Amino acid sequence: MIKHKSFILDNGLQVLVHEDHSSEMAVVNLLYKVGSRNEVAGKTGLAHYFEHLMFSGTKHIPEFDSAIERVGGECNAFTNTDITNFYITLPAINLDTALWLEADRMQFLNLKEKPINTQKQVVIEEFKQRYLNQPYGDAMHHVRQLAFTKHPYRWPTIGEKIEDIEKFDRDELLAFYEQNYAPNNAVLCIAGKVNFEEVKARVHYWFDEIPKGKLKAKSIITEPIQDGIRRKQVFSNIPTEALYKVYKIPGRLENNYLTCDLISDVLGFGRSAYLEQKLIKNSSLFANCQSYVLGNIDPGLLIITGKMEKGITAEEAEAELDSTLEIFKEVPIAQQNLQKIKTKLKQCKPTNQYPY
Repeated sequence: MIKHKSFILDNGLQVLVHEDHSSEMAVVNLLYKVGSRNEVAGKTGLAHYFEHLMFSGTKHIPEFDSAIERVGGECNAFTNTDITNFYITLPAINLDTALWLEADRMQFLNLKEKPINTQKQVVIEEFKQRYLNQPYGDAMHHVRQLAFTKHPYRWPTIGEKIEDIEKFDRDELLAFYEQNYAPNNAVLCIAGKVNFEEVKARVHYWFDEIPKGKLKAKSIITEPIQDGIRRKQVFSNIPTEALYKVYKIPGRLENNYLTCDLISDVLGFGRSAYLEQKLIKNSSLFANCQSYVLGNIDPGLLIITGKMEKGITAEEAEAELDSTLEIFKEVPIAQQNLQKIKTKLKQCKPTNQYPY
């Protein structure tokens, strides 16, 4: 596990500090415990949309990115099903700038109509380009809708449909901000050429006066137990047919999650992966094939997906895949491959031990 020290402010902000003096840089990572998992049907894509709004400036700082770039830093963010995460890399000597900016936008985000409308159009265009106008771009929309009937994992982070994003108004965005972007719903991680006591003092300076948010209990709908196989066939203008075979797995904090992760890596990680050897090198049905897990807090999915060679149908490919998986269950895994995967998982395991 990475060595670190931690403390919690009176307003609930959790802080982790890792000292690493091997370079002159520092990283400030601010994680908010909100993602598409916290949305409801008809109002999807809100967490991702709000990630974009967080770069629209505040009443004190018109341009967030420019303020970071002026001190030699860079920043970015991502949203997934469970979290929204913002990170800044900059020279450690300028750490105060990053803390100031994050504290400022936690309180004073610019939620006027102009940035709201600008970012709404940016997100809608992203939806079109990445999910509607690309071959296979909407595949995971279909997969999620088939795998989940009630749970919010049934839609991607971008949202279920563009119409949901178009409907969001300022009042909804302001309520979302006040409910979720608060110190008692966040984890601040600082790593690099820093001193713990100095960091602690600066975090207190910048964040102490921010009041706790009025968090509402996050009641997540439990997905009903699946009682049989589900299938869906989608017709689209794509270069070649693709197959998605999906299995339900435990959430990433549950005991058997790492076993599922290991299985997916044995099947699909690297040139020596089982599916690569059996379905690509020793078969003429698949052009490519991969396996991965969705490491969600709640029970998620192990996904096996592949694109077929021209002329091969999904039915033929599925039959070959099923046969290959049956053999896989009976044949011992090569120790060399297993050890390689275990080493990889051990490096990742500390991250998976925490809910956020």
